[in-house]
Amino acid sequence: MTERRKYYPLVSIITVNYNQTEVTCALLESLNKISYPNFEVIVVDNHSTEDDPKKIKQLFPNIVFIENPINYGFAAGNNYGLMQARGEYILLLNNDIEVPHDFMEPLIDKLEQNPGIGAVSPKIKFYYQPDTIQYAGYTPIGKVTMRNSAIGYWEKDRSQYYDDRETAYAHGAAMMVPMHVVKEIGLMSYIFFLYYEEADWCARIKQAGYKIYYVGNSHVLHKESVSTGKLSALKIYYQNRNRIVFMRRSLYGKDFYLALLYQLFVAIPKNAFKFLLKGKISFFLAYYRAIGWHITHLFSPEIHENPML
Repeated sequence: MTERRKYYPLVSIITVNYNQTEVTCALLESLNKISYPNFEVIVVDNHSTEDDPKKIKQLFPNIVFIENPINYGFAAGNNYGLMQARGEYILLLNNDIEVPHDFMEPLIDKLEQNPGIGAVSPKIKFYYQPDTIQYAGYTPIGKVTMRNSAIGYWEKDRSQYYDDRETAYAHGAAMMVPMHVVKEIGLMSYIFFLYYEEADWCARIKQAGYKIYYVGNSHVLHKESVSTGKLSALKIYYQNRNRIVFMRRSLYGKDFYLALLYQLFVAIPKNAFKFLLKGKISFFLAYYRAIGWHITHLFSPEIHENPML
């Protein structure tokens, strides 16, 4: 934040809670200490059943609190928050993030000074190893492998990624988007439920002609995979199902068929049989349930829907 700033645009901070009341409260406590003076916080509870999410509103009465009657998924949870947001800027934060007091201003400054940018993410470091980087930008997703990597992943932070840079994708754990861009491109696709929704959203932002930037002089701390675990059948199922959904929405012609053949006959069998050999049958079956979903939704119009605000 510069001394000369006279206008502080409203930022709507949206986070989705699911059975993680204490984790979400820790995020809100850190947001209470930030230096940026003009923001609202919207917490969307995706029908938590293992604890009492009402405690969040009791402890933080100034937030906007939305309780969904059904768990519609992470993308839908964010969408419900977007529908309630009043800000000029939207900041999506995972509930397992905690923030330093001055993280917001560099993100706002980057977007205000560069109208051609449609989304930004700060540096993301591991909460339990705060000297270690999780994200300093993303490489592009390969058109055949459908894989990419986070720049700086597991590197010690020695300010080697201090400079801002254009990146292929923002990170869904901490992602700021101007509201006018949301109104232009629409909400996240409900089809994803969990994983790949932010990559798809970023692809649509870029298709609309905007750039995406990593902002190196801002950072947040991420407790990573608090809600889904380091590895689970749920995570395997949605990552593989949605990798193919992302392909169906973003690749066409030869690129699509090459990527599909690679997934069906190389990547998925190789990874699935590793778990079979280890006796992890539920993990093995998760891969093939992911493929089965696409067989039963081969002609589903929902695959290509982009809900608008």
